[in-house]
Amino acid sequence: MKLVYTGKTKDVFALDNGNYLLKFKDDCTGKDGVFDPGENSVGLTIDGVGDVNLRMSIYFFEKVNAAGIKTHYVSADLDNTTMEVLPAKVFGKGLEVICRHKAVGSFFRRYSDYIQEGADLPAYVEMTFKNDEKGDPLVTKDGLVALGVMTEKQYEDMKLMTQKITKIVADDLLEKGLVLYDIKFEFGYDSEGNVMLIDEIASGNMRVYKDGEYVDPMTLSKLFFA
Repeated sequence: MKLVYTGKTKDVFALDNGNYLLKFKDDCTGKDGVFDPGENSVGLTIDGVGDVNLRMSIYFFEKVNAAGIKTHYVSADLDNTTMEVLPAKVFGKGLEVICRHKAVGSFFRRYSDYIQEGADLPAYVEMTFKNDEKGDPLVTKDGLVALGVMTEKQYEDMKLMTQKITKIVADDLLEKGLVLYDIKFEFGYDSEGNVMLIDEIASGNMRVYKDGEYVDPMTLSKLFFA
C-alpha cells in the first residue's frame, strides 16, 4: 500500500488492484474541544470514534447501494478500521455538500435575520469548497458551473442524490427516536463523469437530536447500534 493522502479524519492508501483504502482515525472536526461537523479543522480526538464511524458507514453505504444510488464503497475490514473504495476524482480541490432539515449551526449564524433557530428546512442543500484558510466558502450552482468545477447535470444529480441519501439516513434514525438536523457528504465522479457518494456516512458528519437534546457522535453511535 502507498499513502497518497493524509486527511483530518482518514488516511488514504493506493491498492495494487486500482482501488483505494481508507484508514479511519479517531480525530473529529470541531473547535475548542467541542465537536462540530461544520468546522473545518480537527478539534478533538475521541477514542474509538474511527471504529464506530466505519461501522455506521458500512451500514449506510450498503443501504444506499441497495437503493440504486452510486457510491464508492466496495468492502470494509473492521479489525483494521479500513474501507476499500472505488477510485473517484473530487470536484475541484474538494467540495462538501450539506443537507439541512433544521436551521442550526453555520446556516443559522448566516441567516438569523430571516429565520428562527431550529426552524424546519425543506432538505436544503448547500455546497462549500474545502478550503481551511478561506473558511470553506459557500458556492452556488452557477458558480460551480462558471468555474468549471462541474456541469449543470452533475450538480443536479448531486443535489438529488444528497436529498435521497439524507432521507434514507433520517428515516433510519427516526425509527430509533433520533432526529437528523443536518448531515455533510462528499461526492466525486468516475472516469465517465458519473457522480458518486464518497468519503463516509457517519455520526461525525451529522447533527442529531433526541428529545430536543443534542447527541454527541459517540453517544449517537451507541444509541444507533443498541
